[in-house]
Amino acid sequence: MKLNDEGLKNRQWWEEKGYALPKYDREAVRKATKENPFWIHFGGGNIFRAFQANVVQNLLNEGVLDRGLTVAEGFDYEIIQKMYHPHDDLSILVTLKSNGTIEKTVVGSVMESLELDSNNEEAYGRLREIFGKDSLQMASFTITEKGYSLVNGKGEIVPAVAEDMKNGPEKPQSYMGKVASLLYARFKADEKPIAMVSMDNCSHNGDKLAAAITAFAEGWVKNGVAEPEFEAYIKSDKVSFPWSMIDKITPRPNESVAEIINADGIDELSPVITSMKSYVAPFVNAEETEYLVIEDDFPNGRPELEKGGLMFTDRETVDKVEKMKVCTCLNPLHTALAVFGCLLGYDLISKEMEDEDLVSLVRTIGYKEGLPVVINPGILDPKEFIDTVLKVRIPNPFMPDTPQRIATDTSQKLAIRFGETIKAYHKAKDLDVADLKLIPLVQAGWLRYMMGVDDNGEAFELSPDPLAHTVCPVMEQVKLGETEDAEEIIAPLLHNDAIFGVDLYEVGMAPMVVKYFNELIAGPGAVRATLVKYVH
Repeated sequence: MKLNDEGLKNRQWWEEKGYALPKYDREAVRKATKENPFWIHFGGGNIFRAFQANVVQNLLNEGVLDRGLTVAEGFDYEIIQKMYHPHDDLSILVTLKSNGTIEKTVVGSVMESLELDSNNEEAYGRLREIFGKDSLQMASFTITEKGYSLVNGKGEIVPAVAEDMKNGPEKPQSYMGKVASLLYARFKADEKPIAMVSMDNCSHNGDKLAAAITAFAEGWVKNGVAEPEFEAYIKSDKVSFPWSMIDKITPRPNESVAEIINADGIDELSPVITSMKSYVAPFVNAEETEYLVIEDDFPNGRPELEKGGLMFTDRETVDKVEKMKVCTCLNPLHTALAVFGCLLGYDLISKEMEDEDLVSLVRTIGYKEGLPVVINPGILDPKEFIDTVLKVRIPNPFMPDTPQRIATDTSQKLAIRFGETIKAYHKAKDLDVADLKLIPLVQAGWLRYMMGVDDNGEAFELSPDPLAHTVCPVMEQVKLGETEDAEEIIAPLLHNDAIFGVDLYEVGMAPMVVKYFNELIAGPGAVRATLVKYVH
């Protein structure tokens, strides 16, 4: 049986295999969606297919919505060509529950999939057409934090961005340039209102999107390739950039899950590794827990997505929820497990939660060091959130999530995941930075990780990181067992507030980081020995 519209006609076959199917007339919904699209999403990856697309599917099933989603992929066009189109935009969601059961769902809420490619006249023309529609209420994004940046790791403007700024909105090549050009099309179509909603897992995500789009509007006006009114439109209340907080663990498609689906007799499910190194499959696997909190600022209105479990609130509350999760209750714990998991040779996060030293590490960071500076956002309780993370989510043995995946781009995460807590301690009258004992251990652990040598003294492959070219040459000067010059070597990094969120010397934390680091590099086995010494 094939995963496409034709294959889905045999509903009995799918249902006998345990698959939940779309309960709506997909052809009618597709027609309505193409005529009057209300939500376009940029980034056709796993989190979108497991979360937003499933929420819309549930609301279509319940009759709350009568139209589905349009998705545009701007980083890797092969995701559209090799995954969406061959399967008629259908995908399989396998929800891995902590009690060992799974749910299998055929998600059919995506009604149109397009390449965000200005060189593809048909696809790009269609995107411009969509952005000219009165019905369009929001464009959302899961393109990772890097997707909003107009500069490279060295702070230099990306050449494609520079060219786009000069050439204007007609045929841009950079991601944000293309998004800005679609908003220009909406501006030209009577300045229609829209919400531009970043749903990426980064702090104040709406501001990052707004900054990129505003930079293009200002640049185009300055260079005389767009009207001054376009800049005014972007800065007006017709275009909003709400903040949001998203949380759902969605590892890359796992072989064990593929085996389950293959055993059901579904054809052509093999994952594809694209030329851009994207790892995509016709199925996604994800945990059951999910949160999406969004600032309720939609100039063109919005459907009742709260009926699908999304939470709408004010910006201040989103900020509190985001800080709770990103700075304390989940992301720092994940990063700690990622760094030490790679050093200790773990291949699954869930296995790390059977390690008493690592469990003690993250419990202390979460409950003892982080929780005192968390402001309760009201709509989610911080302690209950950590409880769920540490007792249900991360230990879930059926979640094939790896420390190697989570260790990706750690240099971009440390400032938020730990730096904000350090700042809060530094600012508070009743708290002392010196009381933070294990956060500096993770910072030292990351530097040890960036040596690319595990606790057995064996070389391992670092996860991708935009600052690898800056940090690795520094860390290559450090050798296991040689601590004499270690501080002199790593001191420039410890001063780098772009990495750590603060200058670790200025806040008085550097001596402890150096002390830990020297112990971590004492020789093979030193990582484990240092953990045992300090985490209990």
